[in-house]
Amino acid sequence: MARPDRAGHGQWRGYSGDHADGGVSKTAVWRWQARLDKGVEGLLRDKTRPPGMPRLPLAVVDRVVALTLCDPPGETTNWTGRQMAKVAGVGLTSVQRIWKAHGLAPHRVRAFKLSNDPKFAAKVRDIVGLYVDPPAHAVVISVDEKSQIQALDRT
Repeated sequence: MARPDRAGHGQWRGYSGDHADGGVSKTAVWRWQARLDKGVEGLLRDKTRPPGMPRLPLAVVDRVVALTLCDPPGETTNWTGRQMAKVAGVGLTSVQRIWKAHGLAPHRVRAFKLSNDPKFAAKVRDIVGLYVDPPAHAVVISVDEKSQIQALDRT
């Protein structure tokens, strides 16, 4: 079966030249030709083909979300995608898709955690008191021990 050239030059060409106008590969055209030989059902066969990878079960998705809302294991302060994938038993991209779908970004969480020191409240009161009501003729200086090193949360 042939059709006239779209440019209107009156030249005839077969299906093998149609791919240039439609933006599809020759392989796709040949596949469609083979399906057309089987009738309309052959062309529609592509729609009923199952996806390549099955969806993650809802229980796995719920587990990843629940784990994300809990503290990570060990001394780490927040979840990473690879760490979550290892704990949940799924791939990194699956974790990333789940986090994106649920609007979660645990690697971006910045939180202040209180110390579990029993004298913490008294220490805070003393330090804040220096700033709020400093002693007469005194200079209050704050010094960070290691300013260039990221402090890990070890509470």
